[in-house]
Amino acid sequence: MILPIYTYGQPILREETEPVKADSAELQQLIDDMIETMDNAQGVGLAAPQVGRRERLFVVDLSSSAEEIADAHGGVLPWWAEGPMALINPEIMSADDTSGIEFEEGCLSIPDIREFVVRPDRLRIRFLDRHFQPHEFDADDMLARVFQHELDHLHGVLFVDYLSPLRRRMLKRRLREMTHGHVEADYPVVPPGETQPV
Repeated sequence: MILPIYTYGQPILREETEPVKADSAELQQLIDDMIETMDNAQGVGLAAPQVGRRERLFVVDLSSSAEEIADAHGGVLPWWAEGPMALINPEIMSADDTSGIEFEEGCLSIPDIREFVVRPDRLRIRFLDRHFQPHEFDADDMLARVFQHELDHLHGVLFVDYLSPLRRRMLKRRLREMTHGHVEADYPVVPPGETQPV
């Protein structure tokens, strides 16, 4: 089922999530729904707060960039780029702060705004997959960037928080309009002040 995406100004986007403690049919349905919602909105990642949930969970699908990822890995496509995956209770074990790279980011909760953000390009990450199997490995390039962006959502942080004061001032009017419910997107959304999708 396609879920509506909560947009900038919705309080849940600024809240801390809660660790997932056990598997359940409800959790598996949420994962399926989040993947379908992400695909419908043509996103590469979607975190639970973006659909109004507090689970420490996000989904990622980097298969649209499979060729680029394979090129970066010696012509071999890593398993994590083969299709959608769920990351439960994800965390960064370490980050190479000397490998920061600037990359343009967008967010399904902040439609039509894209800005450049500097993030570490190499991480050691850990998470459980949807079958509660643990994974820990070094992530780089696109996975590292998407992982950090989605992990931020689980801690109430948005990519616009990383912008310079000047860039934030330039976006202030558009962001203020969003907080007043003026949001347009090609997918169902729940703007601030609304409880039903528009």
